[in-house]
Amino acid sequence: MKEISLENSKFVDKFTMIASKMGNEIHLRSLRDAFATIMPLYILAGLAVLVNNTIFLWILSGDALTNAQYWGTLIVNGTLNISSLLIAPLVGYMLAKNRGFDNPISAALIALATLVVMMPNMVSITPDGADQAVMATGALTFSNIGTQAMFAGVIIGLLATEVFLWVSSIEKLKIDLGDNIPPSVAKSFNVLIPFILVMAGFAIVSTLLNMAGTNLIQLITNLIQEPLRTVTTGLVGCVILYSLGNFLWLLGIHQSVIYGSILEPLLIVNMTQNMAAYAAGQAIPNIINVAFVPAFGMMGGSGSTICLLIATFLVGRNKATKSVSKMAFVPGIFNINEPVIFGYSIVYNISLIIPFILVPAMGIIIGYLATALNLMNTCVVYIPWTTPVLLSGYLATAGDVRAILVQLLILVLGVLIYIPFVKINDAVMAKTMEE
Repeated sequence: MKEISLENSKFVDKFTMIASKMGNEIHLRSLRDAFATIMPLYILAGLAVLVNNTIFLWILSGDALTNAQYWGTLIVNGTLNISSLLIAPLVGYMLAKNRGFDNPISAALIALATLVVMMPNMVSITPDGADQAVMATGALTFSNIGTQAMFAGVIIGLLATEVFLWVSSIEKLKIDLGDNIPPSVAKSFNVLIPFILVMAGFAIVSTLLNMAGTNLIQLITNLIQEPLRTVTTGLVGCVILYSLGNFLWLLGIHQSVIYGSILEPLLIVNMTQNMAAYAAGQAIPNIINVAFVPAFGMMGGSGSTICLLIATFLVGRNKATKSVSKMAFVPGIFNINEPVIFGYSIVYNISLIIPFILVPAMGIIIGYLATALNLMNTCVVYIPWTTPVLLSGYLATAGDVRAILVQLLILVLGVLIYIPFVKINDAVMAKTMEE
């Protein structure tokens, strides 16, 4: 038994070490930082889409409606429709900062400039009122700088920054103007030659791709973004990845190692596409997105622990866990559940790991089926993850009351699933106290 216990301990230690290294991997960490920075803009876009396509429709019509919706259109243009232009410099800045580069703003500039360099110079545009498209030069279209190119912005931002940082590290390429020069000017001249070399190099690549009849934005979208997004944000891929993230809590590792680094960026792409389609009156393409998963698979936080708290109030007998539940309930309403994770606790607690993984997966599956069967609207509004359960479903689906009923069903089933495991946990804790 001791040998088995030692083997299990070694496995847990190795798994913990691997997961921690993965979570601290500099590129994934930079992506998390970049998306965390840009999130308020997408929440603003979600609110604009909600107001434009729901609230204004209730109270306005005709020219008054058209004029009012222009407000929301402007916000969408300044957020969703320039997604790649926003994310590329943020990724470049965060990566340079995390690598300890002393001039991270220059990395942001090179990332943004490189993204534009990689875009086609000739694009297809349909004039207002025309039936056929025409070719135009010198234009940046929303299809190349918006939600469709968001993943390309991430890839080019990482790639351009890495090349730039490598070239900038070559001492012979730095221009020393002496000690009497202002620091900002000195920094600019230090990166002058790296700027020239990196931009010229990427421009050559873009030219060659153009000669081949394509461009890097299109290649990344078709060969990387869409296949990866289809797999990871499909029902099976999402459930597996999200469940793996929740499993990490058992080891005391934050689930953002999986969710925040791998799954969430692609879920954001899905949501930005949904919001853009909804704002344009088009079919909504993605059931699973960054508003859907928290609304139906994160009730009360990771593990849908609001269900655990309610189950504890109903059948719990342990004074310590009931006290923690009372303290954690109000934060749990807003999906903040660290008091539950570490106070109840979930970490290294085998008694609760099954429902902690099962209930969120069940919620995602039920929410997916309800959407696919047209029992509720698709999530089209990017809402803050702290939005309370029931309200979150209503807002994310742009005011669909049926989403509240779906969430209520998941909530009830989640409580029922947690109840026997609360009893098991109480029994284990009582036995531990006796020993």
